[in-house]
Amino acid sequence: MLFIRRAKRGVHPKENKFTRDLPIRRLDSFDTITIPLDMQLGPGCSPLVAKGDTVLVGQQIGEPLGGWSVPVHSSCSGTVQKVRMEILSDGDTAHYVTIKNDHNYTISPEVTPPEINNKDDFVAALRSSGLVGQGGAAFPTFVKMNPPPEKKVDLLLVNGAECEPYITSDHRVMVEYPDEVIKGCRIAAHWLGVEEVIICIEDNKPEAVTALRQQINEQVKSNESEAPIKIMTLPTMYPHGAEKVQIMKLTGRVVPVGGLPLDVGVVVQNVQTIRFIATYIATGMPLVRRIITLEGSAMKQAGNYDVPIGAHIDDVIEAGGGTVSPPGKIIMGGPMMGKAIDEVNRPVLKHNNTILAFTEEEAQLPEESACIFCGECMRACPMQLMPNYLDTAARNLDIDALNSNSVLNCIECGCCSYVCPAKRYLVQNIIIGKNLLRNAQKKGKVD
Repeated sequence: MLFIRRAKRGVHPKENKFTRDLPIRRLDSFDTITIPLDMQLGPGCSPLVAKGDTVLVGQQIGEPLGGWSVPVHSSCSGTVQKVRMEILSDGDTAHYVTIKNDHNYTISPEVTPPEINNKDDFVAALRSSGLVGQGGAAFPTFVKMNPPPEKKVDLLLVNGAECEPYITSDHRVMVEYPDEVIKGCRIAAHWLGVEEVIICIEDNKPEAVTALRQQINEQVKSNESEAPIKIMTLPTMYPHGAEKVQIMKLTGRVVPVGGLPLDVGVVVQNVQTIRFIATYIATGMPLVRRIITLEGSAMKQAGNYDVPIGAHIDDVIEAGGGTVSPPGKIIMGGPMMGKAIDEVNRPVLKHNNTILAFTEEEAQLPEESACIFCGECMRACPMQLMPNYLDTAARNLDIDALNSNSVLNCIECGCCSYVCPAKRYLVQNIIIGKNLLRNAQKKGKVD
């Protein structure tokens, strides 16, 4: 008799949320700040400053290069030491602006609350703020918040799931700044014209649920005509923070292959993105800082920190308490979807939510062995793909197989690699396969 095991559609790695109860601390003791002028999906910026210029906090230092681009601003006050082209961690190039911090953090007179009278003003303000998605994708927020007329949006989904191990920065924002999160929800919902707002949180964050519900109750008296805000919880399971998975779990709507949440009437925003909208509308301070979790086995002291964008990662680690031994690997992002950096002095970017520093022992990669066709990767895949077949197709440069097996529907969550008993580099090869297919499509070699 053949027994078929029920699909798991996700995994439950050790949560390791060791910093969940540690309040956010502000770090400012950085002598040098280096700000890339490309920190988003799409074209970056050209420099507006040169060596020797004096800059202030919130001053624009990068001019957008494309229709989807957003400006870049200085996160400290001081003197520009150099402006140069550098290679980004993903292999592309961009201008980098290095600033000698005067430690005064003098605010630029450019920083004033935006005047918003209509939807166009709101979208223009979001663009001027330099805001990109704070959950890791770095998609320009003003584009998301201005869906085309043919896309009928009726739901704003605020992502507070934070399902990756170690990361607690979103959790701390919900616990410490619930008023700003809810205000941001109301502002975004108003200008989107949506009928409903859902804040999604995994059930391992009861403190965040309580804080937000209390804030909703306090604000509802003066906002009875606004779109209702619901708090909905999902079981703690990875990758419940992935927007396509979240939409399906909460609403039953299925984003089509190659499609976006807009295709099913949903706009998804990370909880820190939503909170920033409220603070920017109130103060006019553009995106110059972000809240991160600093964690990992190499750290002496983990924590959640408010740091200036452009602070060097080695300096952030030192300011956070230093390491017990030289790290064997440093990851920007979580352990499932984050990217290992090649140099420890890389700067903190707009979309960084975590820095993980692991010991040499933990950084060792296991050796691959042959696929035994156990099917664990297929049972774990939240998108119901066949990762082992996609892995083989990518290794064989088989564009047709990649296309026919819907490689572009992979959300790169890494569940397949996590469960693979043969330790196959599944998600890494699938990412390569996605790029192969996209390049083939651009050249007209495949539909």
